[in-house]
Parts: sequence; structure tokens; C-alpha cells
Amino acid sequence: MLQTLFVKDFAIVGEAEIGFAAGLTVVTGETGAGKSLLVDALLLLAGNRADASVVRHGSERAELIAEFALADAPAARAWLANEEFDEGDACQLRRVIRAEGSSRAWINGRPATLTQMQALAGTLIEIHGQHEHQALLERASQLALLDAYGGHAEALASVAVLAERWREIAAKMRALSAGEDHSARIDLLEHHLDELDRHALAPAELATLNETHQRLANAGQLIQGSAAIAELLDGEGEFALLRLAGRAQNELARLQQTDARLAPARELLDAASIQLGETSDLIARYRDSLDLDPERLAEAEAQIAKLHELSRKHRVPTAELKAHADSLRTELETMRGAGEQLVLLERERGKIERDYAGAAQILSGARTATAQKLGTDVSALLDELGMAGGRFEAQLEKAEKSTPDAQGLERVEFLVSANPGQPTRALRKVASGGELSRISLAIEVAALGLDEIGTMVFDEVDAGIGGAVAEVVGQKLRRLGSRRQVLCVTHLAQVAAQGHQHLQVAKSSDGKSTQTQIELLDAKTRRGEIARMLGGVEITRETLAHAKQMLENGRRETGDGRRD
Repeated sequence: MLQTLFVKDFAIVGEAEIGFAAGLTVVTGETGAGKSLLVDALLLLAGNRADASVVRHGSERAELIAEFALADAPAARAWLANEEFDEGDACQLRRVIRAEGSSRAWINGRPATLTQMQALAGTLIEIHGQHEHQALLERASQLALLDAYGGHAEALASVAVLAERWREIAAKMRALSAGEDHSARIDLLEHHLDELDRHALAPAELATLNETHQRLANAGQLIQGSAAIAELLDGEGEFALLRLAGRAQNELARLQQTDARLAPARELLDAASIQLGETSDLIARYRDSLDLDPERLAEAEAQIAKLHELSRKHRVPTAELKAHADSLRTELETMRGAGEQLVLLERERGKIERDYAGAAQILSGARTATAQKLGTDVSALLDELGMAGGRFEAQLEKAEKSTPDAQGLERVEFLVSANPGQPTRALRKVASGGELSRISLAIEVAALGLDEIGTMVFDEVDAGIGGAVAEVVGQKLRRLGSRRQVLCVTHLAQVAAQGHQHLQVAKSSDGKSTQTQIELLDAKTRRGEIARMLGGVEITRETLAHAKQMLENGRRETGDGRRD
């Protein structure tokens, strides 16, 4: 649900922040005051293209921010989580358009592309009016609405699961049916495996080889260094460590006889002398174990070179060659048994095709019945909405795909005839913005609460109507608002009186600049605005009384079956 909309330096709006509630919110104002600016702002936040003309004259940039609550928007929450934009139970869309024409967008404070904005907005808000951003014009949305209207979720899920399984099996069969390349691939795999089995090493074996190579390559330096250390520890020189330690031991033993407190120092020195002796023996054994072995070094270098060659050849690290060999072995075994597997897969695919045909026929039958009911219900509503003789049809067409499709065997096209005697045409080709808005309203009312989009916007839905039809339109919008948040820009008092919340857009000028203000009306100011819409500039007691009566009628029971 849309909670707040903030606009700054947008068109002729300096700065405004509007709070929205559940139910029907109506937006009214004088012609030219900028009533549709709210819709324009939402369109831009929904990812529509922008240009510099939307920036208020004299400003560097326009800023738009919309806050949505996600409690009843599972599709939006799923999209945000999948795209890693999720931030709790709320969502913020932000757009900045600069005076030179560039723009930037953010979702929950993180930079986003317009494509991402469009995808997210499609789960949050649906805008009807003047051919812009209308999900009902998309055939995919029409099919989704038809399935939702008929409660086809379970049947559609069965079809989708079978279609996906069919695609998986078809992919496996294509992989196993490589034609002439099949035997060539087996030969290649056998060659690779023979080579890898002879040379590839497990990670632990590779580490041992590298250690051995390092020791052999530096054998001369190790021999020389260990000999020097042995000489320092226990050599013939006067200053060998063991000889010096022995002198110190003798001197300390003599001094201890004079002062017994030196006993701990003597014990430590004795221990150090023992450790020096053990170290000297260890170094001597290590030195004796070393040997210059050019042949063994050459073998290790050749083995390492071969491993690096295989690493480049197979494009895997040397430590992963053994695992790569196991992977190739699995592929080889699979390809050797391809014939048998193809038979099994062909048998399974045939069964799935039969199951799919049965499930798809069940879905098709349900869609046929639903299409007839939807056509009848919407046609009846069109009559109530001032399109007497108007006709709506949900026409099912066989899908072009010859393979199992997750959407079933057919597609749907919404057709409409606005006038008696006129042939039906595709909804997306209807020319009149007012007619299109009312048709969309009729479809939404007929399919009330069946989609997940929580906020619907109707721009000039009442264009070209008046009187009793306008009141019916208002009642239908109010009924829609009992289950969804609805925002309606209107110029008719009959529609405005049905709102749960009323926003007034007013334009003012000081001779130098023009400003648009957006105000939430209370009971008194709302009565005055309804009276203005009824009576024009001069508001009389009669128009005020009429406005009061309309508001009271709006609060009484409407088509949604509830009282306010």
C-alpha cells in the first residue's frame, strides 16, 4: 500500500508530502491546477522515461519519493529479496531528475536501473488512464487475471510442473543425442582420462611433490647451511656454543658452592646445554640425509611441468585435476550408457506428454467457462458505467508453441465494443482514454481482490460522463477501495463524494512564480470543495446543502456492502 508521496521542485510543485490511507482517495482541483501531477510522479517512480521539462523552472533537479508498506505485497517482497533490495516490511522508491535531463533511481537507498524500478512497481501499483502503464493491456497480465478470476492456481501449477519436467528431459536427450560428435567425444574423454589418471595428483600428493621439488632444488644451499649451523653448535672452534655452555656450567657450579641461590640458574643452564646438544645431533642427522640428486630433481620438475601443461589444457588449477578427471569419468560413463538412457528418457517423456495433455485440457475447460463468466460480468458493469450496449469478451486463442508450455494450451485477448453494433476490438487498441479507463474499472471490479497489486490509480476515469453514471462510477470505485487502496483523479462531484479521503490540488501565483499546493481536506473544507465542483465560482447555501447530502449519501451503504 502506498503510504507517502514526496515531491520537490516537480513541475509547478515546490515541495509537498502527501500521506495516503487505505480505501478510496479522491484528488480534485480546478482545471490546470495540476491534479494529474500525482499520477505523473507515480509514473516516473514506476520507471517511465523522464525529461528536463518535469523539473520546476529555476531548480536544479526534481526529487520524487514514494513509501510503500509491504504487509500485503508478497510478490514485491519476493522480488526485493531476490534482487537483494529487501529492507524489512517497507519499500522506498526514489527518483531524481536533473535540469539537464539526466536521472537516477534508488530502491531502499540503493542505486537501481529503470528496468528494476519498472519490475518492482509492477508488483506494487497499477495505473489506469490515458493509455499509460496499464497492466491490463498486456496479454500476459490478461491471462493471469483470467486464471485468478477463475481460481485456476492449482490446475495452472500442475501444468507448469509437467512442462518444466518435459523441458528438463528434452535437454537431457539433446545432450545425449550428439550425433556424429558422440563417438568423437567418447574418444576424446578416454584420451583425457588416460592422461589425467597417469599424471593428476590429489591435493595432498601435489603438496608433497612441491615440497620434494623445493628441497631437491635447494639441496646445495641446505647442505651448506646445515653444516655451518653444526659447526656453530659443536664445532672445533673455541666459540662453539656447546663448548661455551660447558665453560659456563663449570663456572656456575663453582659459584653455587659459595651461594646456593644460584642453583635455579644452574638448572636452567644445564637444560639449555642438553637442548643445544639435541639440536646439534638433529642438525647433524639432517645434514647427513641430504644429497645432491640431479636425476631425481629432473624427474620432479618434469612431473610439475606436466601438471601445469594439463592445468592449461583443461583450464583448471593443478590441485583440481584429480577432481576434473572424476567429472570426465562420470561424463564418459553417461555417454557410454547413452543409448539405454535415451530409451528410458523417451519413455518418461511420452508419459509426461500424456499427463500434460490431460492437465492442460482440464485447465482449458476451466478457462473457457471463466472467460464466458468474465465476459458476462464485465459487460453488465459496462452498462452501469454509462457504456450502454458495450460488450466485453475474453477470447481464448490456441498458443503457437508445439511443445508443453507452462502457461497452458492457450492465450487470452480481452476484446471490447464500446457501442452497440460495433465489432469487438482488442482492449489495447481502444482509442478513447475515458472508455479505456471505465473498461479497466469494470474489469477490476469484476475481478475484485483477485490480483496481488495493492494500489490502483485511476486518472480521469470519469472523462465524458456525468449525472447518475458518474455516481455509479464513484460507487464502483468505493467498492474497489473496500479491498484495495485506490487513488482517483476526478473532476466530478459525484465521484469525489464517494472518497474515504479527499485531496485538493490548488494553484496560486504571486506574479513572479506559480505554486501548486496539495491539501488533505477535513469535513468542512471537503463540503466546500464538493460545492465548488457542483456550483462553480459562486457557492450558495443550496450547493452547500447539496454537497452535504452527497457526502452523507457517500457514507451510507454503497455497492461494497459496508457503512462508514
